Amino acid sequence: MLAPDLDRLPAVWVSPGLLLVPRAPSGATAWMLHAAAEGGIDVRRREPVPWTQVPLAPLPDGVPMAVREAYPHVSDALALTVPDGLDLQAAVRGQILLIGRADSGAAVAALGVQTAPLLDALYPGAASAPLGVRWRRGTPTLRLWAPTARAVEALVWGGDTEDAPVERHPLTVDPDGIWQVTGTPAWADRRYLYSVTVYVPAFDRVVENRVTDPYAVALTTDSRHGVLTDLTDPRWAEPRWLAAHSPPLRHRVDQVAYELHVRDHSRDDASVPADLRGTYAAFGVESDGRAHLRRLAEAGLTSVQLLPVLDFASVVEDRTAQRHPDIVELSAASPAGALQQERAAHQAGTPFNWGYDPWHWFAPEGSYATAGNQDGGARVAELRGAVGALHELGLRVVLDVVFNHTFAAGQEPSSVLDKIVPGYYYRRELDGTIATSPAGPAVATETAMASRIVVDACVHWARHYRVDGFRFDLMGHHSVEVMRDVRAALDALTLDGDGVDGPAVTLHGEGWDFGEVVGNARFVQATQGQLDGTGIATFSDRLRDAVRGAAPFDADPGRQGFVSGLAGAPNGAAHNGTSAAQHDRLLALTDVIQVGLAGTLRTVAFRSARTRRPVTGAQVEFWPGVSAGYAAEPDEALNYVDAHDNETLYDALAAALPVATDPGQRARATLVALALATLGQNPVLWHAGVDLLRSKSLDRNSYDSGDWFNRLDYTGRDNGFGRGLPPARDNETHWRWVAPLLANPALRPDAGLVGATHARALDLLRLRSSSRLFRLGSAAQIEAKLTFPASGTWAQRPGVVVMFLDDERGTRVDSRLAGVLVVANALPWPAEQPLPAEVGTSWTLHPVQAHGADDVVRRARVEDGIARVPSRTVAVFVRLRP
Repeated sequence: MLAPDLDRLPAVWVSPGLLLVPRAPSGATAWMLHAAAEGGIDVRRREPVPWTQVPLAPLPDGVPMAVREAYPHVSDALALTVPDGLDLQAAVRGQILLIGRADSGAAVAALGVQTAPLLDALYPGAASAPLGVRWRRGTPTLRLWAPTARAVEALVWGGDTEDAPVERHPLTVDPDGIWQVTGTPAWADRRYLYSVTVYVPAFDRVVENRVTDPYAVALTTDSRHGVLTDLTDPRWAEPRWLAAHSPPLRHRVDQVAYELHVRDHSRDDASVPADLRGTYAAFGVESDGRAHLRRLAEAGLTSVQLLPVLDFASVVEDRTAQRHPDIVELSAASPAGALQQERAAHQAGTPFNWGYDPWHWFAPEGSYATAGNQDGGARVAELRGAVGALHELGLRVVLDVVFNHTFAAGQEPSSVLDKIVPGYYYRRELDGTIATSPAGPAVATETAMASRIVVDACVHWARHYRVDGFRFDLMGHHSVEVMRDVRAALDALTLDGDGVDGPAVTLHGEGWDFGEVVGNARFVQATQGQLDGTGIATFSDRLRDAVRGAAPFDADPGRQGFVSGLAGAPNGAAHNGTSAAQHDRLLALTDVIQVGLAGTLRTVAFRSARTRRPVTGAQVEFWPGVSAGYAAEPDEALNYVDAHDNETLYDALAAALPVATDPGQRARATLVALALATLGQNPVLWHAGVDLLRSKSLDRNSYDSGDWFNRLDYTGRDNGFGRGLPPARDNETHWRWVAPLLANPALRPDAGLVGATHARALDLLRLRSSSRLFRLGSAAQIEAKLTFPASGTWAQRPGVVVMFLDDERGTRVDSRLAGVLVVANALPWPAEQPLPAEVGTSWTLHPVQAHGADDVVRRARVEDGIARVPSRTVAVFVRLRP
């Protein structure tokens, strides 16, 4: 007998009168929709039956065009019409099953039904009605959208402990499916949960789910309860947060962000009191870390981008239950041994994780709060204090947000959304199972209420924490429409009304295209090249991979790029090909880098280094069928060469440069790579510690590798290299390359070299901030002023990039400089680069470099029409106005 798989919901009820069946079995000739308030539909039964049943007729012309456009992934489905007269609101509160029968009457299909589109149609007002807890004169009103629930109660604890008496307060429902109750002032700071009585398809019965509020703004330790916290209460307004204002940002392309993990920032900082290490509070301590950030800010860093601080599920917040490795044992182990990963990484109870496993989107993560301040408003105050402490330094705060998936779904312990409206919030594969391409249950932000949570959460963090930007994890799993809604909601915030300048809040994210949404399969995605006119940037892998060589998770980490040895320092890896192939690839990567320097624009034009023919950014090939230039404006792409994902830049160069390359030259290569990202026209991101030659012991995915492999040492004494073989997961296939490198003490830089690299990196920030020529801000200005005069000419030297910024063309942007000339030499020997006549003469080394931290670059000069630049050096020359 055929039985339905209750975890699968393959049919899609897209509107009150239309239901779609992807991959409908060919043997089904008649279709019947069955609805049972309490569940228990038995497909084996014949007439009569104790549940509602409605025959459905196929649409003769198939799926209507408007529906095809709205649901392209099921455009070829069987379209069935639903007759009038069915009580739809009653139906969605119980079991719905679609049964297809053959001519014989035998059931050949029993399909669960997705009702999210139908719920959006039935309850349109919910998308704009108040949700969460709203306070008025000290009294809270609780609102929860649960249109399929039979009953909802607020469970309010009568004291501060979990075993305190619990009061049950029924909520009433309105026509939008929103349940609400108004409490009393005595509810302030109380623990609370919702009791939601609802039909659960996977259980095929009505259950009572006790669940936290998805809009909870504060939580108890380990997120067991929400806390009724009034964010306007002066107790949670940390004084330095109130006093410090968001630093201004003149244009989005001005942003240079430092991507930093809260725990990494202070965990290894001995100048921070032990009880504050790894916490929000550490940002306000005068310490090595704070001094480091101050130096960066004074040099030109604009922002700190915090890895997720929205409540996540993978770390035990209760400090007494956390486990820590034996540091003495790990320190004594072999630099290329396996003991460290066995003891330090992926262990239950360890306090480290990147945090890309969201649980609650409106509350701060509790593991970063100090002991005793993890409950309720106390952790709110501590995160606000961290924001204020960064604002004091002149640094804006960008939050890394993860809305594309949650840690759990269904009836799992840390599931929230699915326990309130089962089956609504998660995207389904064509077979009806929940999609998991984002490394967890995929949130269907194409639905009205999931989209609304994204918008509401961003407004919440901007308004109540005064953060200055958002970095969207896997932004390509959201639609352009959702991102435009976020942008519009932020733009509506004002300093007078909300305490925040909404239009100044920046947005960027990962615009990768993969998974069940790939190729705009479900909607127009917020991916690279599809955000024209939004001012929302996507991370550009173009310049990153051209500089580094091996792409993330490349099978061969020895694949060389422009900076990692393809220019004059072959490592002998077979994957790099013949010398002729390497030369051709070097010129091709030169073109990609030039596009990256010119704002990653589709329209920027220059002569190709590889073909010597005129090309545009859109015509330069990144890899087959993919253009190097994809942005319409420079604020639509973000340049970087290092991030928390994949090997650090130092580790990538360790794997690709010839082993005999000495640490000093490795450091110089690091700075060339960083300069190519920093001196371009896009906004920029640095990974925390890239300026300190940070290593993760060649770990390419350290999200759960523990404190040991994620060390960040601001003193420069330990850059993290040689802390043992990285964990087997994602790394084991590379151990044959990794182990000999980690065992080589010559690859570990000393504190002096780390300090010198940091000082030279500061000069890169000073260069970028010294002139608007590095931050022109528009495609028109870039096309007018920026050229690559040597590219594709007789003067082109492989391994060298020449960029000319001419302020005599277009609208003048610099009152002091008539022009800037950047010569980047990735070769392991000095370059003598002829300059075409159009560049002119009278070039002097930029004052930042002439008086800066790098004595090598001071040897660079332009004379007799030739730029002479030392090995592995980026020299910036200027021409002063008369």
